[in-house]
Amino acid sequence: MNSMERVLTTLSHKEPDRVPVYPILSGVTRKLTGVSYPVWSTDAEACANAFLRSAEEFDIDCIVTLIDLSLECDAWGQPLIFPDDAAAHPDYNHLVIQNIEDYAKIQKVDYRTSKRMMMHIDVCRRLVEARGKDLPIVAFVFGPLGVLSMLRNQQDMYLDLYDAPEAVHEAARQVNETLKDYVSALCDTGVSAVMFDTLFASGSIMSKTMWDEMEGDLSEELAETVRQKGCAVMIHNCGQKIYFDAQIKRMKPAAISFLYPSDDCADFKEVKEKYGKDVTLIGCVTPASAVIGTDEEWDRQCTDQIDAMAPGGGFMLATGCEYPSGASFDRAQRMIDIARTYGRYKS
Repeated sequence: MNSMERVLTTLSHKEPDRVPVYPILSGVTRKLTGVSYPVWSTDAEACANAFLRSAEEFDIDCIVTLIDLSLECDAWGQPLIFPDDAAAHPDYNHLVIQNIEDYAKIQKVDYRTSKRMMMHIDVCRRLVEARGKDLPIVAFVFGPLGVLSMLRNQQDMYLDLYDAPEAVHEAARQVNETLKDYVSALCDTGVSAVMFDTLFASGSIMSKTMWDEMEGDLSEELAETVRQKGCAVMIHNCGQKIYFDAQIKRMKPAAISFLYPSDDCADFKEVKEKYGKDVTLIGCVTPASAVIGTDEEWDRQCTDQIDAMAPGGGFMLATGCEYPSGASFDRAQRMIDIARTYGRYKS
């Protein structure tokens, strides 16, 4: 099987030749082509070439275009900082939303005015043209509350949700109207799926009821936009106590990429038993373990995830979030080797 066949079989909840694998290689890919982090983050050709090199050198089973979480907020004029050796982030001294009254300034904008959104679209187009027939290309998009938090900051926005929920939700709706047009354009590049980061849908940040009221309806609209374009919907959420049930009800995803068990499951085996028939499970090796601990501990995490969630298909081995940008590729390669050997299904 090639990677496309392997992943499609897995998404159909059948057993392919082996478990598909992709350590989420993002900013670390810049090392393969020798470009700086700021160049990788802003130049479509440099970014796409690095992603493609990672697929060539490590034979991963898909590419997820996680660049950084401040990509979309560029559309609302949020000033950004581009460190030499880390992901871009908002300039927290110059946030677009300074107080509750500023939420009213957030209106739908034309995504084509955003250099970074257009850069991401170009990256996806280049990846699809180069490898889209044999390798799934998954566009990564921050959800509406996430984007809004990049314009305000997460802590203050969380407090605003209590003080002025209507203002926050309306601003998130305006962001969402922009995102719907943006993801439509991403789908038009030919990507196989769009993966939404729904960070706030986890017990480590807010209650399930609050998430459903503040982002559930917006996420549902985004997911439907993607499906209408003929692409698969995926979710990424590395928060603790992720709300599988609420998100599945709202978004009906084909797959969920996660780091911790869902809020209603004690461990990964129970997640498989409870949700394995509804969604393909992706994860869940701890990214920090790429730079701490022993090789044996890393290997054990990989085999434990396979044991818990691979039987019967519907599982992809991956890190539960981005592979550390400063790490060596050694443990990424170990994960891939384990999927090829330990992760083989019996014919």
